[in-house]
Amino acid sequence: MNKALIINAHQEYPFAKGQLNKALAEKISVFLSHQGYEIKSTTMKDDWNIDEEIEKHVWADLVILQTPVNWMGVPWSFKKYMDEVYTAGMLGKLCENDGRSKEAPKKNYGSGGVLTDTKYMLSLTFNAPEEAFNDKEEYLFQGKSVDDLFFPQHMNFRFFGMKALPSFVCYDVVKNPNIENDFKRLENHLSNIFAA
Repeated sequence: MNKALIINAHQEYPFAKGQLNKALAEKISVFLSHQGYEIKSTTMKDDWNIDEEIEKHVWADLVILQTPVNWMGVPWSFKKYMDEVYTAGMLGKLCENDGRSKEAPKKNYGSGGVLTDTKYMLSLTFNAPEEAFNDKEEYLFQGKSVDDLFFPQHMNFRFFGMKALPSFVCYDVVKNPNIENDFKRLENHLSNIFAA
């Protein structure tokens, strides 16, 4: 049986309760369950245990990160999670050091990951419109893509040997939401990747 860990990285604020990220994580869970996946989940608003979270990553052959984009990155509570869980996982559970050897200390940095059979997918919610990306005329992102913006997160997973699946993005979720269409697009995205 395939095994998936779904991480809901939403950080709750009075003005942002996290219903969209919760709904997306639930839809992903239901879809994968119908595809025969056993599911474990972690939510930042709940208590979590470092050792248990490391074991979930070792157990999973798929990790889905469902997260809002806060100030061009993940919420602080998920950054804390990474600092604590992933740092503890460097003691052999998620990687064998940083991949370098004494014989070649300047080569292969980041190649020590042991989760080489694990895939991951980013599922992101943005206030930014889709048109803000991949267009050099647009002010903020200067022609960069969503995956360019999330390059550090991709590298965090790659550090453990994990392989990327195509990212899913909901755009403009605050000023111009089209949530029902986003749910349909998510279903199509997941079907294209996982449906048998």
